[in-house]
Amino acid sequence: MRLYLASTSPARLALLRAAGVEPIVVPSQVDEPATVARAESTSGPLGPSAMVQLLAQAKAEAVVGERVDGQPIDGFILGGDSAFEIGGSVFGKPHTPEVARARWHSQRGDTGRLHSGHWLIDHRGGRTNAATGATAVATVTFASDISDDEIDAYIATGEPLEVAGAFTVDSLGGPFITRIDGDPSTVVGLSLATVRELFIELGVSWPTLWNRAL
Repeated sequence: MRLYLASTSPARLALLRAAGVEPIVVPSQVDEPATVARAESTSGPLGPSAMVQLLAQAKAEAVVGERVDGQPIDGFILGGDSAFEIGGSVFGKPHTPEVARARWHSQRGDTGRLHSGHWLIDHRGGRTNAATGATAVATVTFASDISDDEIDAYIATGEPLEVAGAFTVDSLGGPFITRIDGDPSTVVGLSLATVRELFIELGVSWPTLWNRAL
């Protein structure tokens, strides 16, 4: 049973590998701002869950026609996207140290919600047979005693620049987080429990995807 991951996220890849699944990575070239703008032009502003679900679907659908090693995709395609909501605002990747630093100064001691969207396409036989998706949400609480020096040191590592919300829970950012409510893997970028449920919807047992020695 082949699983194609329509994402270049190292965190999502690591999650699947740790769960016994070695996916085939197929980068998805989706213009995320343009995709959201088109949707909002017809339906109005999107909430964070709707936005990540839209982008997860767009990423999965964008690779349907791709070929891997000269062969069409034959298996399941998984797309994912994440965004962090805190203080009434929704944040993706900060990209720059200045933006990441400002976010950390405002979010220490506060609690936010990480929204992770998932879209799974059954593309066995080289054709789309069915598709389904769901969003998972987990709350994240940051320590209130994080010093400015700690923030600067974390920003200097470069880690928070390319992750939603400017933090990780499974790496250097973990010690600054005091509580998570919900599936912890959601905060990493992909809810494994949700992905399993989507496979069940499509009639597939999760253990049949195991293809990696643990």
